[in-house]
Amino acid sequence: MRKPRSNLSTMAGLGVVLLVGIIGGLVGPARAQRTPTISYITQEQIKDIGGTVELECSVLYASDYSVHWVKTSNDRSDTVFLSTGSSLVLKDSRFSLRYDLSSTSYTLQIKDIQETDAGIYQCQVVLSVTNKISAEVALNVRRPPIISDNSTQSLVVSEGQPAQMECYASGYPVPQITWRRENNAILPTGGATYSGNVLNIHSVHKEDRGTYYCVADNGVSRGDRRNVNLEVEFAPVVTVPRPRVEQALQYDMDLECHIEAYPPPAIRWLKDSVQLSSNQHYQLSQFATADEFTDSTLRVITAEKRQYGEYICQATNKLGDAEGRVEFTESVIPVCPPACGQARYGGGASAISVSSVLMAVATVLTMVVIAQYVKRA
Repeated sequence: MRKPRSNLSTMAGLGVVLLVGIIGGLVGPARAQRTPTISYITQEQIKDIGGTVELECSVLYASDYSVHWVKTSNDRSDTVFLSTGSSLVLKDSRFSLRYDLSSTSYTLQIKDIQETDAGIYQCQVVLSVTNKISAEVALNVRRPPIISDNSTQSLVVSEGQPAQMECYASGYPVPQITWRRENNAILPTGGATYSGNVLNIHSVHKEDRGTYYCVADNGVSRGDRRNVNLEVEFAPVVTVPRPRVEQALQYDMDLECHIEAYPPPAIRWLKDSVQLSSNQHYQLSQFATADEFTDSTLRVITAEKRQYGEYICQATNKLGDAEGRVEFTESVIPVCPPACGQARYGGGASAISVSSVLMAVATVLTMVVIAQYVKRA
């Protein structure tokens, strides 16, 4: 009779063990699946300098693990640990950390935001030496545009060659680049403005020279501007305002030519294939009105017979040369200017002024008119 009791007792014990095993099997895997997760992190933030931002990270099942806030630069080249658990590691009064036990969230607050605070903020849960889970939020700080030093400042191009002017700017949001010309002149690309970092001119003309404005704007402050000076090298162009001039003997006369060229040209005057220089018979002068414009004047002093004829104004630079011609002929009556004021007939001690001669002529004419009137009367 005792053997049956023993079998029943053994079977009951086995049942208990089996039940415990089943329960343990159910509970064990459930615990193993409760690995830490990041359930929420703040979305990308855009803030002004001097403002305040809060970055929140909520985690689940991380009570036995280490949670960190870490800042990295946008290019991932620099990393700074800010906090571990509920404690702030960074010694900066602008930073603070709050931990909410009920929501298991870690909130990083930054006051008086500086430009250097921009970057990537990571919430990390460290699982092991080689394993961690993380989520990140970007903090962008609005910054006014600053045109970079690698932008074009000036450019010298020969006529007919292509030209490329570049302009780059830092700032957030990313600045828009617009090109304009001085006095809102039309751009070589057409229109008064052009948008883009690079302004290309496929074939430069001398009319394209001047000041160009690179303007960077992103809606923060007044933006930034840089002047870009474009110099165009071109062969001389010579114009003669008076191709034919005349003057009486023994009077001075000015022969003129205007030269447009860059670089500034060498200028010379020739007569009968002989280069002239300043002496008792000639006086050479030139005046640059701008980098590209020069006025040259040859004064013939006290004109003599042998000084009448053709004169050549010649201009030369590295891109070429050009010339203009002036025909100087003799006249009976002195031409004013330059034969004005104290300029004199003859050259001797008995010379009289032009104004005296003109007055005498006027007097004679008046007398003739009066005589004719009296005769008719």
